Amino acid sequence: MTKKSVLFICRHNSARSQIAAAFLRKFGGDAFDVESAGLEPGQLNPQAIAVMHEVGIDIRDQKTQSVFDLFQQGKLYHTVITVCQPAADNCPIFPGVAKRLHWPFDDPSQFTGTWEQRLSETRRVRDQIEIAVKEWLSENRNAE
Repeated sequence: MTKKSVLFICRHNSARSQIAAAFLRKFGGDAFDVESAGLEPGQLNPQAIAVMHEVGIDIRDQKTQSVFDLFQQGKLYHTVITVCQPAADNCPIFPGVAKRLHWPFDDPSQFTGTWEQRLSETRRVRDQIEIAVKEWLSENRNAE
């Protein structure tokens, strides 16, 4: 069986795309080759690291990378999933992409308040992403 390649994209590759990629790696097992990237790669979001740690997934050593670098390398993907509007609007069109999906989620880097308040909002986004990944996985496993 050939692994399906999936790319998750968000603005900074610091939270949403990293969370989505981590969940697909966990729940998809060896069936998928998973990457994440950003339009303007930054640093990993500390709240994203914390909320993923709460569910037993360590993303602290994940690196951020540019979607444009992957495009220039000629990478090919079965599915490209944007998880924010700027990524949907500005993502390069990868040749050979079988599917392009858009899952909009709130941006944890925009959350304000205390650490706990930002953490609570990031948990909400994490849980939404987990549901979306599981639903997508269920649909794609049934399609094979």
